Amino acid sequence: MQQTSKKRPRGRPPKEAAGFSETREALLSAGVAALTEKGFSATGIDEILRRVNVPKGSFYHYFKNKEAFGAELIERYAQYFSSKLDRILLNKDRSPMERMDDFVEDAIIGMQRYDFTRGCLVGNLGQEMGVLPPAYRSLLVEVFHDWQMRTAACLKEASNIGQLKHDIDCDAAAEYFWIGWEGAVLRAKLEQSEKPLRQFAKGFFAGYVN
Repeated sequence: MQQTSKKRPRGRPPKEAAGFSETREALLSAGVAALTEKGFSATGIDEILRRVNVPKGSFYHYFKNKEAFGAELIERYAQYFSSKLDRILLNKDRSPMERMDDFVEDAIIGMQRYDFTRGCLVGNLGQEMGVLPPAYRSLLVEVFHDWQMRTAACLKEASNIGQLKHDIDCDAAAEYFWIGWEGAVLRAKLEQSEKPLRQFAKGFFAGYVN
């Protein structure tokens, strides 16, 4: 009698097949932590493996190579940060510019939590672009544009209710914010102090808020 292969039960695929294994998630979490602290070129695969105590074979089971791993880290961080921006900048219980201030305070608390050892993964990678895979450039630019768009929407809301000075270009203001903010994060990490973040925010608000 001919044997038939056992059919897979209907429904959601097993967690491992769907790509959501605990080991894979641990590798991604460790990668985000390492890249926010040290950057891409200074972080080796062996260091990531030591952080989560898994063999090298496990890494290559989930990721083709370090370049593919880094690309997924960019996507993971972008999703996390976009959700964070939405949580803060879409909070209808706060006025638009109060939300911008809330973002600054949340960032300060986050950097304090890790003693200013961690910065922005996207900003860190942008500084390393000369030694990174060329494909990362468009990924990073896209992330910054997404953050700017979300910030511009909040600023436009502020403009509509008279919180901003007359004739402010909210798209340009959002771009300026992220250019300056990434520099402030770098300086805060360097000085291990919240002062650069507060200094930039103070200047930004002084230039745009009524």
